[in-house]
Order: sequence, then C-alpha cells, then structure tokens
Amino acid sequence: MGSSQAPRRRLRAALTGLASLSLLTGALVAAAAPQAVASTPAPQAQSSQNHSVADPYSPAYQHSYRHGVVPTIAQNTKMKSWAASQATPNAATGPETLSYGGGIDGIGVQSGHSKVYLVFYGSQWGTQSTNSSGDATFSGDADGAAPVAQEMFKGIGTGNELWSADLTQWCDGPNVATGATSCPSNANFVPYQSGGVLAGVWYDNAGASPSAASGHQLGVEAVNAAAHFGNTTAAANRDAYYVILSPHGTNPDSYQGQYCAWHDYNGDSTLTGGAVASNYGDIAFSNQPYNMDSGSGCGVGFVTSPGTLDGWTMTLGHEWHEMMSDQNPAGGWTNNTGSSYNGQENSDECAWIAPGTTGGAARVTMGTGTFSEQASWSNDTNACAISHPIVGGGSTGNTVSVTNPGSQSGTVGTAASLQISASDSASGQTLTYSATGLPAGLSISSTGLISGTPTTAGTSSVTVTAKDSTNASGSTSFSWTVSGSGGGGGCTAGQLLGNPGFETGSAAPWTASSGVIDNSSSQPAHSGSWKAWLDGYGSTHTDTLSQSVTVPAGCSTATLSFYLHIDTAETTTTSAYDTLKVQVGSTTVATYSNLNKNSGYSLKSLNLSGYAGQTVTLKFTGTEDSSLQTSFVIDDTAINVS
Repeated sequence: MGSSQAPRRRLRAALTGLASLSLLTGALVAAAAPQAVASTPAPQAQSSQNHSVADPYSPAYQHSYRHGVVPTIAQNTKMKSWAASQATPNAATGPETLSYGGGIDGIGVQSGHSKVYLVFYGSQWGTQSTNSSGDATFSGDADGAAPVAQEMFKGIGTGNELWSADLTQWCDGPNVATGATSCPSNANFVPYQSGGVLAGVWYDNAGASPSAASGHQLGVEAVNAAAHFGNTTAAANRDAYYVILSPHGTNPDSYQGQYCAWHDYNGDSTLTGGAVASNYGDIAFSNQPYNMDSGSGCGVGFVTSPGTLDGWTMTLGHEWHEMMSDQNPAGGWTNNTGSSYNGQENSDECAWIAPGTTGGAARVTMGTGTFSEQASWSNDTNACAISHPIVGGGSTGNTVSVTNPGSQSGTVGTAASLQISASDSASGQTLTYSATGLPAGLSISSTGLISGTPTTAGTSSVTVTAKDSTNASGSTSFSWTVSGSGGGGGCTAGQLLGNPGFETGSAAPWTASSGVIDNSSSQPAHSGSWKAWLDGYGSTHTDTLSQSVTVPAGCSTATLSFYLHIDTAETTTTSAYDTLKVQVGSTTVATYSNLNKNSGYSLKSLNLSGYAGQTVTLKFTGTEDSSLQTSFVIDDTAINVS
C-alpha cells in the first residue's frame, strides 16, 4: 500500500476528463469541510495598536496565538522578575490601562448574552453519566472537574454575584474609537450575564484526544463543535464560546511546565498549523487542559485546602473574562502602553495575586455554589477587581428564578408534557422561555410548556431559561431520560446498510463521487475485491460517499462500524492537511486525517444509539489539499442494531 501509487492511479483514470475534473474540483473545494486549513490570513486590528509580547519568560513569547495565557505560578514569578528589571514608560493613562483595538471582523467584545459550550475532547474522558443536577460526569475525570465547570458557568450572573460585573465596563461598536480607554454612553456594552451562561455540553468521544493537540487541532475541534450544536451561521456564533477541555494525561499545545490555559479564535493565522477555516463565521474558543495534572503550578491549593479545583475554576474564569472583553484577539481590550504589561488582557494583569491581598483571588458565591476565582483589571477603578458594580452593560437588577421540576423520564413514541414555572422580582413582567438540550422530538413554547413525542432513546441534560422584558433572566437544569423500549414497537436486530462491502461493483444504494467505488490493486480491499477509495490525487480535491438509513425506534443500541486504511505521502506529525469527516445528518461524529495514517486497515466503531427512530444520512467526506496525496480507503461498513 505504498503512498506513491495513489496519485498515479488517479491520474490515469482522470486523463480523458481532465478539463471537467478541474472544474469539478474547483466547485468541490468551495464547499470544503470547515476544518480544512484556511488559506487567507487573519484580519488585523488597527496597525497603530501594538500587541507584541516582549517578556521572554511569557508562554506567549514567540507564540502570539496564546492570547490571555495563564502562566504557571513559577513562570509568572520569572515574568514579574524580568518586568521589575525593565524601565517603565511614562504612560499617561497608567501602565496597566487597557485600550480598544478597533475590532476584528467588527467584533471586539461579546456584547450579547454569552453562550458557553463545554466540549469534552477525546475518549480518554471515559464513560459519560449524568448526576442529580443534570451535569455530565465522566469515569476518567478523577478530580470531578467536569460537573464543577458546568455548575460554574450555570452560576455566572446568579445569586447576586458581582465578580462578572467587572465586564460591564467594556464595549465595542462603531461609536468606540480605536485606542479608547473608556466607553461612550452610546457604545455596545457587555451586559450583565443574568441567569447563567452555559448553553451546551458535548462529549466528543469519536476518537482519542491527541496526546499534544496543536493550536490548529483545537480550533478544528471548536469548529466541529459549532456544527454539532447547530450554530452554522456567523450570527449564531457572535456570542458563542467553545471551551475545548482536554482529558487527564494529555498535553495540549505543550502546556505542561509553561502555562495553564489560553483563548483565541479560528481566524488567527499564528496558530500552530495555521488558521482554521469556518463556514460558520468567527469561532471563539479556548484551550483548557486538565491542569490539575500540573499540581500547584496551575493553582491546586491556591485559595483553599486542599483546593484541588482552585486553579481549574480560576483559569476557566480567567479565559472567559478575557474572551468577553477581547473575543477576536486582539481587536478588543488589551494593553498597549508599552509597559511590561504590553499585550496583556484584563485577567492577565491580575493573575496569581495571593488571596487576602488587594486584588487577590477569592471564593465567589453564585446561585449554584462557591468557586475560586481571580480578579480582573478594571479601567474605571484602576485596580484588579474581584467584585465590581454593574455599569454600562447592566440590567435593571430584576431577579428571575426558575423552579426546577426535577429529573424527568419518558419513552420513545409516548407523548410528553411538562409546564415550567418561574417568578420575577419585578411585578408586571411577562416571561419568555427557551431551552437547550431537550430530547429529540420535544420543544418548549414561549410560555414554558415542554411538549411533543420523544423520538430518541438516551439521557439529556436540559437547561431552561426564562427572560423578562428588561433582559433579566434565570435558568435551571435537570436530566431527562427517554427509554427506547416503548411506543416505537419492537426491534429486529440486524445490519441496516445496503451494499456494505461495495461488492456489487457499483455505488447504489450509496451515492458516491466519480471513481470512489474501486477494485484496483493499488489499494487492496479489506475483504473481497471492491472498496470505497476517497481522494489520493495529490492535488486539491474532495470526494463524498453517503447513504440514507432509518434507525428503528424500538432498538436500544445502534453501532456504526467500518474498516479504514489511511495511506499518505504527508510527512508532518503535527498538521492535519487532509481530512476525512464522518457525519450523521448534520452532526460530525468523527474526523480522521493524514495524522492517523496506518499500514493496514483499522476497525472504527461509533455509537449511533441516539438516532433511534430517525431517518438520517450517513456521509463520509474526504478533503485533500493542494499537494502530497492522502488516500482514505473504506470497506466492510455496517450499522448494527439490537
């Protein structure tokens, strides 16, 4: 299975139709998968802004994509020692003052209600379960970090917490001048985030998380997450933020011994591996390692004892604060004074200040619990603030409380109905309800009635939000388990795909790009004579293979399996230049690339039980860049149900 054979085979097959192939290739590239490497440079903020990092001890030094990076405590000490040895410029506004960067793609801050999506990246997180609060839990999460992250983001803007109110002084929009150090009254302010900001949780266990994911790979995962959550427009992602949480034992972007987290957006051309293309607008995301693996260096025990998750919640909060005030770095609020703080964001300037001192880290109480957090820089008080009054972006102060209905259950095919209730501290307010995470087949009305007929077995984490006319809101979360044993009839165990090994010599009932169904000896089949061979041209190209299938409602398990051989001439060990995306409907369930090359076939298995009762399209999309071939060879496919 030599990698040099594939391009020659493809070229021989294509000689008679070279002109039409060229036109087809151009059309297919225009519709390439979102995770393809972007070829256009990232937009730049105003050239008058200086965002360079001069401190040679900073983890962002010569790694400019590490925006808002949280250095380890030891590295932070070295940075401060170096800074103390430098002359401080005579900055009229003060050496820590932040100024507005002019926006990138019109985006400076998150000036709406933030939607935080937690992406548990990689099968090393283990088996997923749901706790009594409706939070996803994982068997590979020894420190119990996952549910705490969920409760923290649910709690922001609840319980009268004012840690997040520091953000209400920041703004963007056409009325904010580049270089401004304060906001005019007609700016678009960051609003106070009433009612929590957690919008969704995804366990992407289609494959293992890389042992040391690159910045580009983390960005690709964020774009995949946008597709998973259905955020497929720029408008849907304007106030979205994807936290890419790598599992215990991994070393994303080589963080160990250097730093604890950073944030960025997909269009940053300085990402290792390059910017990440998106068909869904700009995608804000963060690299959140399982930084308890770094012990006290990343804040274990910094505020409390034993304080296992002190640094975890502090870095989650640090990066969220900085994304809110600088969503597309560095178009938002950063330091441009030329001082030792140059290039830093609001939370950078207050990192690792000891508890009990001015501007120090502290425990912050929210409606969902108490969490260790750090302060963030405030221009209007000229200090690091762990608590701040609600200013330009504030609401009227109304409080909305949503009554938790408790865990719910039902069965596939049996109608469900649940009325959600809530109260408002202000009289005369009409509440409007919305929900995320509802089981398939259910929806919520504006008056809070959840109804419909469940179509899919499984357990969902549901979050219901009620909002009043002043934009004050409240949320509650609970679990909803749907059994697959009722309503939809029995299940006849078996295999659902037609022509699973392609041995008919033609595609049907598959739909395939020209030349994909193949029996040449250049790439042998796993069994029999025929297989599906996607790409392998050594030039810009996209191949697709798809089949529509109905997963019976009465079946409790459905498993997609296939054998995959990846043959490539690429020699990189860090960059995913050529990709194979596996989709079920509009959801990407797995992505493979030239980095997953293998000498023979490997068996892939994906859980499709969540699609019971649905007719969906299974689709493989192979996307190849402009040079060095990669062949994705698929054989012996199956969707088995029982």
